[in-house]
Order: sequence, then C-alpha cells, then structure tokens
Amino acid sequence: MRIVANSSLRRAKRQKNDEFYTQLSDIEKELKHYKEYFKDQVVYCNCDDPRVSKFFHYFSYNFERLGLKKLITTCYKSQQIDLFSLGDSERAIYLEYTGDRNGNRVPDLEEIDTMPLKGDGDFRSEECIGLLKQADIVVTNPPFSLFREYVDQLIEYGKRFIIIGNMNAITYKEIFKLIKENKVWLGYTHPSVFLQPDGSEKTFGNICWFTNLPTKKRTESLILYERYYEHESEYPHYDNYDAIEVGRVANIPMDYAGVMGVPITFLDKHNPEQFEIIDINPHFFTIVEQGLSKPGQLEIEGRKDPYARILIRNKKVQK
Repeated sequence: MRIVANSSLRRAKRQKNDEFYTQLSDIEKELKHYKEYFKDQVVYCNCDDPRVSKFFHYFSYNFERLGLKKLITTCYKSQQIDLFSLGDSERAIYLEYTGDRNGNRVPDLEEIDTMPLKGDGDFRSEECIGLLKQADIVVTNPPFSLFREYVDQLIEYGKRFIIIGNMNAITYKEIFKLIKENKVWLGYTHPSVFLQPDGSEKTFGNICWFTNLPTKKRTESLILYERYYEHESEYPHYDNYDAIEVGRVANIPMDYAGVMGVPITFLDKHNPEQFEIIDINPHFFTIVEQGLSKPGQLEIEGRKDPYARILIRNKKVQK
C-alpha cells in the first residue's frame, strides 16, 4: 500500500482527479451509528457507480435490516475526469432496489431495476435532481472539487445526508456558515484509505464525515481539566485579535469566559450547548459579514500562527 500525505488532496484537485472509492469497512463503521434513522426511508447514492460502489453494496445487503423503503443509485457517464466514474461507462444509468423478492435476503440481479438516464448522470442534472427529490437521506462520497456545490444542493432541497469530505472544507465560507449555524456537523469516524479505479490505494489524514442527522456525541459535554487563571502564561493572547491561543483541544480551560482559538479538530468534540462558535481564522467570515475590519492571520508576539483556528466561547464557564 502506498501511503500519501495530505498533499495528495491538493494534487488531486489540481489534476481534477476525484476518483477515490470508499471502503465497505469505513461505511460500516460510520453508518452503524444512524441505524434508527433509516427505517421506511428512501436512500439516494448519487455519486456512485453501482457496479463498484460499496455504498450500494452496504444498503442493498442491509436493506431489510435497516427497514429501508427504497435504494436509488446513479452512475455517471464519464465525459470529464472530475466526477466519479470508471471512465468507460457506455451510458449513464440509475438503479432502484426495493428489497428481497425471492426470500434469500440477497439483492439478486433480477431484483435490481436498471434504467437508462437521458443525460450523463451528473448530480446537478435535471433528471438527477428529480431523483434527489424522491430521497429522504443522501449517503455518498461526493467529488472533492465540487464539495461546496454538492452541499449547497442538499441544503437547497432540504435533504438529510451523511457524506464524506475533506476536513479542510470546514474553512470554506459556505460550509463554515452551516457549521456555525448548527445546520451541519461532523460524523463519528475518519476514513483514511481509499481505492482508485486502477486498484491502487491512497491514504489521507484529514477526511471526515459530514452530516445533519442527530449524533449522540453532540450531546456529550467535553470534560475540561485545565484552569486559565492558574496557568495564564501557557495561553498567549493574540496580538491582533481579542482571544487566547489554545493549541490542543485537551487544554481548553474550564474557567475562561473569553474567546479562544482552538484547532479545527475541536469540531469532533463540539457540543453546541457547551460552546459557541464565533468565527474562523484566517478567513474571519463573521467579522467580514458584520462590516468589521478583518484581522488577517492571527499573530502571537509578532509571529503568524500557521494553523487554522476555530474561535469559540465557553457557554458554561466554571469558576
């Protein structure tokens, strides 16, 4: 297995290569947390070639266990390489599966309805949007380079979803706004190894699931151990923004009422009842929307902080 650093995602974006297929084991690890939400629901996987998609495999083989109503999967006919496809599809198709008919509890070929699409299967096409409107929950691994546009569409049509994305998408204006407003949050796990059509594997270190389905971890408060007023020297104040630097989520102090800059990994622990999200460095979207002057990259003692920071405030300060 070839191990590739996070630069692989940047290189993939430059090359318009979004063909990273999710492993079945990673799908199982995440979706086991949402079992109760699938009963009597129509699931749509709209960025998958069902002939190789592990998403289609998971939902078709677990159709009765989850109590699904219908499974729909669309296949993209490759005309450009920046969308999911094997690149050799003769035509775009969509598959519908409504469950086992012969009693063997296996999705046999004769039980899967295969229909041609008039267009190329792009999730933005009119006929794919028509299928989206039928869906209750969308579950897939959308193209990295089209992530913003993809999420915008899900929000526009009011769909619930569980999707894979680059964690750096948190820093996109459109995605951060949804996170700040508690309309989107992170799932439970972090897939790392993905497959490509040629059979090779690539490993990334900053992939996560994004969802708007309830998760139990969002109701769990982060246990805080540190005290700011006993260790003030360990929490430097930014030169150009009224907040302190907290370099590790584990070091968030229990007794500080002001704004704190924390790593974006904080979102894995975020409970909106415990913390308020204020803004994000270096973009400062909220400040700009308020018509205030953007500070730029945060600085500490004249040195720029090289890392993105989520700016938060503790709602439940312990004195």
